[in-house]
Amino acid sequence: MQFIDLQAQYQAYRGAIDAAIQGVLDSSQYINGPQVAELEAALARFVGCAHAVGVSSGTDSLRTVLMAWEVGPGDEVVTSPFTFIATVEVILALGATPVFVDVEPDTLNIDPRRIEAALTPRTKVILPVSLFGQCADLEPINALARAHGLRCLEDACQSLGATSKGRRSGALTDAAATSFFPAKPLGCYGDGGMVFTDDDELARRVQIIRDHGQVARYRHAKVGLNARLDTLQAAILLAKLKHFPAEIEARQRVAARYMELLAGHVELPVIRPENTSVFSQFTIRVPDRDRVVAACQAAGIPTAVHYPIPLHHQPVLAQAVPRGTEPFPVAARAAERVLSLPMHPFLPPEQQDRVVAAVLQGIGKGG
Repeated sequence: MQFIDLQAQYQAYRGAIDAAIQGVLDSSQYINGPQVAELEAALARFVGCAHAVGVSSGTDSLRTVLMAWEVGPGDEVVTSPFTFIATVEVILALGATPVFVDVEPDTLNIDPRRIEAALTPRTKVILPVSLFGQCADLEPINALARAHGLRCLEDACQSLGATSKGRRSGALTDAAATSFFPAKPLGCYGDGGMVFTDDDELARRVQIIRDHGQVARYRHAKVGLNARLDTLQAAILLAKLKHFPAEIEARQRVAARYMELLAGHVELPVIRPENTSVFSQFTIRVPDRDRVVAACQAAGIPTAVHYPIPLHHQPVLAQAVPRGTEPFPVAARAAERVLSLPMHPFLPPEQQDRVVAAVLQGIGKGG
C-alpha cells in the first residue's frame, strides 16, 4: 500500500502527461517556456485572483513574497509553531524573527484570538498556515492585519483547492504561497511553487526577484534568486490541473469514509462548516501513537507524523524559544498525538478498510 499513490495517478493520466513532457522536449524551451505563463493564467483563474507567479518551490513562494515586502533584520513575522520548517526557515534566512502563536485545539491552525498579544512595533507580517488542507481562520486575521497596518501572507502550501465561505485558498489574503511538491494535492515531478496576489506591484516584484532581480536582460535592480518554475514542471501541472477538481472531490469522499469508519474511536480532523478541505493529509490524533504505528507497520500500512517536533523545539530555534518553557501547549500536545494515514484520490475502499482495521487494532479495539 502506498501512502500517496503517485504511480496510480500517473497511469491514469499517462497519455496527457507524456505528451506534455514531449512538447517541452520538442521545443527545448526549458526555462520560461510558454507553459509557465499558461499555468500562471490557469491557476489565477482557478484560485480567483489577479496574479499567479510561478517559482521554483513552495519555500521560494514564501521567501519571494517576504523579500518583495522587504522583510529583514529587526522585523518580526507572526506565525504558527505547528507546521513544516519551511514556514519559519524563510523568515530566519532573511534575518527576521519568527514570533509564534499557539494553534486552535480543533483545527490545529493558528489561533486568531492569540495573535494580537504577540504583535509589537517590530511586527511586519502575519503568516498563517492553512494546515492539512483547510484554510486557517483568515477573516479575523486579515482584520487584525489591517487594523495594525500589517500584511498577511497565507502559507497555502497544503491547501490549494480548499475554500472558505466559497472563496478559494490563495485569494483570501494580501498574498498566498503554495507548493507543487509531488506529495501535494496538486503536485509536479520535482519542486515547484506559486505566489498568488491581487497586488500588481507585488506580482511585479516577485517576477523580478525570482529571476535574479532582473528588470531587463543583464540589468539587475534587486538582490534576487534563481527561483523560476521549470517549464517541464509547468507542463506536467497543466496536464494534471484538468483533473484537479475531480481529485479534490475524490479526496473528500475518501476523508468522509475515514470519518465514518473511525468516528468515536480516535480524534478526527475538524473541518469548520464554512470551509472545505482538500485533505492534503488525513491526520488523526491518538493517545498512544507508537502502538498504532506498530500495528499499521505489522499490517504493511505506511503512516507519517506531521509533525513530531513543534518548531519552538527545533534546534535551529533553541535560542529564540528556550526549550522547557512550553509556551505553546496545544501545539506541543498535538505533536505527541498526530498521525497521518494513507490519503490520495485513488485509495480504494478495501485498502481503507485495512487501514481502519490496523488503527483499531493499535488502539485496542480490533476484532
